[in-house]
Amino acid sequence: MNSEIKRSVCPYDCPDACGLLVEVVDGQAVKVMGDPEHPFTKGTLCPKMIHYERTVHSPQRLTQPLLRIGEKGTGQFKPISWEEAIERIVDRWQGVISNHGAEAILPYSYAGTMGTVQRNCGEGFFHRLGASRLARTICSSSKSYGWASVMGETMAPHPDEVEKSDFILLWGTNVLATNIHLMHHIREAKKRGAMVWLIDTYENPTAQIVDKVVLVRPGRDGALALGIMHILVRDGWIDQEFIDKYVQGFEQLRMEVLPDYPPAKVSQITGIEVSLIEEMARQYGKAHAPFIVLGSGLCRYGNGAMTVRTITCLPALVGAWGNPGGGLLASISTGKVFHTQRVTREDLLKEPTRVVNMNQLGYALTELSNPPIMSMYVYHSNPAVVAPDQTMIIKGLEREDLFTVVHERFMTDTARYADIILPATSSLEHSDIYRAYGHYGIQRAAAVIPPIGEAKSNWEVFQLLAQAMGYEEYFFKHTADDLINQLIDPPASWLESIDLAKLQAGHPVELSLPENYKTTFLTPSGKIEICNPKDAELLPHYFEPYGDDAPFYLMSTPSVYSLNSSFNERPDLLSKKEAAYLQMNPEDAESKNLLDGQRVIAFNERGEVQFILKLTTTVPQGVVVTEGLFSSVSMPGDSTVNALTSQRLTDRAAGSTLYDVKVDVRLWES
Repeated sequence: MNSEIKRSVCPYDCPDACGLLVEVVDGQAVKVMGDPEHPFTKGTLCPKMIHYERTVHSPQRLTQPLLRIGEKGTGQFKPISWEEAIERIVDRWQGVISNHGAEAILPYSYAGTMGTVQRNCGEGFFHRLGASRLARTICSSSKSYGWASVMGETMAPHPDEVEKSDFILLWGTNVLATNIHLMHHIREAKKRGAMVWLIDTYENPTAQIVDKVVLVRPGRDGALALGIMHILVRDGWIDQEFIDKYVQGFEQLRMEVLPDYPPAKVSQITGIEVSLIEEMARQYGKAHAPFIVLGSGLCRYGNGAMTVRTITCLPALVGAWGNPGGGLLASISTGKVFHTQRVTREDLLKEPTRVVNMNQLGYALTELSNPPIMSMYVYHSNPAVVAPDQTMIIKGLEREDLFTVVHERFMTDTARYADIILPATSSLEHSDIYRAYGHYGIQRAAAVIPPIGEAKSNWEVFQLLAQAMGYEEYFFKHTADDLINQLIDPPASWLESIDLAKLQAGHPVELSLPENYKTTFLTPSGKIEICNPKDAELLPHYFEPYGDDAPFYLMSTPSVYSLNSSFNERPDLLSKKEAAYLQMNPEDAESKNLLDGQRVIAFNERGEVQFILKLTTTVPQGVVVTEGLFSSVSMPGDSTVNALTSQRLTDRAAGSTLYDVKVDVRLWES
């Protein structure tokens, strides 16, 4: 028995990008551990990754190309060779291009892998093909827009700052499920006397570790931020010296906006008692170094970008940026650390092609014309489960004239509608390089085991397709390791201060931050721009989210035991999720004559979904909650929660409105 310990990186869509140590015995991963050398994750893994080897070597892995032989959606396929699969794909695409043009082909991908090469390499191929482009905005584009409206390209605070804070607001985030390594810093801050509050639409699992929970009506967080600012100004809790030196537009905000948000009015909008709003503002104002950890869920409403913009203004009023431990962490941007354009290859796009928003896939597959979508290539994504308006997406996937190719590790809901399925590698089976959006660490990773069966990486498949299409650009001849080298050689200026040899050897390294970066505001004015003269809306303000004609806001929130639709292949994790519960306040259930444990249907104008009812006082009246996305085979009925969500977009940046949805609930009757 030959046992080795090899380094790798967690590839999933999580801010932490954990360092991994993988024990490999005779070419098989037998154990996955956290890497204690990692500067942020420090050897700790979440429950999903502790046994990642069970995912990698799952008996459910797809190991050879498959051709559909039954009706779409029935999951009936037969094995074929890679040669036949590539030949069939290229023949079909050439026919589509001849009859409809290349824009009739749509790539669909998102964050099934966060590695810079394997995630982005398809863009170069589809640019060369001339296919439609995909606006990849499902997660937090409106959050990024809201931050940038105030802070421009200002660097986010290092997560270590949290330890130095004396008042922490966890705003719209379930840290235990989505950012567990930040918990170390939060706990350290609490040991030093910091107070921690949670603001959310229900008492999510993180509530167990905080000092106080504030429940806000869904989509009303912006009004709460304005109410806090109103009190800060009214009671003199602002840092006028900081404002005078570093802030643009405070006087306009004070005179034109804040008078409209007194505590009584904000209480009516948010559902929070006036006394609690006053207490929160007082705690925030008197803190020496208040720190806000801003989640992404609150950006997924029709007012999401403005909500984030408004909350982002708060630290400026109290001068939090000027003190160690103060500030706001929305997301950490390290995009400039790699020459990513060498992988995305926009230069291969001969002329601009149309852009399809990934949140409106249902519309694109069923109604788009000139040309219609005649083929879709799906890789590291599962839109039949994760994208909004599932019913319309399934209608599109059922089209017999739609040629669908899915490159996947497992038989997902989307793969069941494919004409051809291609087996994909896991992150342990290919090379890549990773950066994070929750810390400043980066890491290169080589394959630590051979591919399972006939699985191939994204890049290997695009190379085969490019060769079959007759593309002669040398770009398509590079290996994944060649592309990684191009990303970092010559190193971007940010990489010049790190140990490149250590990075090349696969060790985690941390990017350095400039001195005084927290008060170096990279905006056009060089100041925090509460008033943004380049935005059509000069100042932050509040407006209502979309909502629906139904009584309950539906929160589809993260689970500790799954990530989007990933990990549903793991029986050990599915058993911990237990079932697809719909959590409801007992008083709401009583008004509907519903009982705990009953099978119920949540429904609205877009669809209906069966759940098991779970009564709990952690959910306020007027809200229902489901945690984690399930595949359809694990649901009580045929549909999953995104049969209820809408294709409507956010106010700015064309993001998803997955939380801006209302439903009614009734008893399921067989």
